[in-house]
Amino acid sequence: MSEISYSKKNDKIECVRYKDWRKSYPPHTHTGHLTVGYIEEGSICLVMNGVAEVYGAGDKFQIPPDVLHEIRMVDGQSYSMVVLCIAVDDAAGDGALSGAFEREYEDAVARLSELRKSILENPENIYLIEQMAHDACISPFHMIREFKKAFGLTPHQFQMQCKVRKAQKLLAERSASEVTFDAGFYDQSHMDRCFKKVVGLSPKEYKKAVKPTTDPD
Repeated sequence: MSEISYSKKNDKIECVRYKDWRKSYPPHTHTGHLTVGYIEEGSICLVMNGVAEVYGAGDKFQIPPDVLHEIRMVDGQSYSMVVLCIAVDDAAGDGALSGAFEREYEDAVARLSELRKSILENPENIYLIEQMAHDACISPFHMIREFKKAFGLTPHQFQMQCKVRKAQKLLAERSASEVTFDAGFYDQSHMDRCFKKVVGLSPKEYKKAVKPTTDPD
């Protein structure tokens, strides 16, 4: 039977367990989190910064913070794996990010880092592309292109991802209907679509899969 469960040891570490899972995940990032995974059964194809590699039973993988990646099923077969998402401080995340990109993009990363931080801290705010470009002092087209080069996602994609991550946090203690507007979505159906695209579950399904936080030893 296919199932997924989320459990937190503390505010820094979350464990996600996939059992006989049959979902692929589109390109996304884990902002400020180091991801470490172990394949128990089956195999996955991990695409990281455009490079695809297959991991099978007994293999481990690691995804640095803020690195664009996606997970694909292999030959349509299910997989089982355990993933640890480990929060790192912002300075560590920025360091990993700077080392991941070509030297020619470093200036763009520096110019757009404040924009990224603003989206990350307040994803629920209405923040149009035109205003983002104005704040970054560049044209909208150039801003979108440079942001994607630096962070792997367009500003809009990053904002939607951050809305979903905020919704995940709020769902720990509140219902899906209560979370919708506080996470910055237009309505329930808008949150459901975006949430399922990123997480692979509806908000209600995710809430059922989250286990209570356990106290540290």
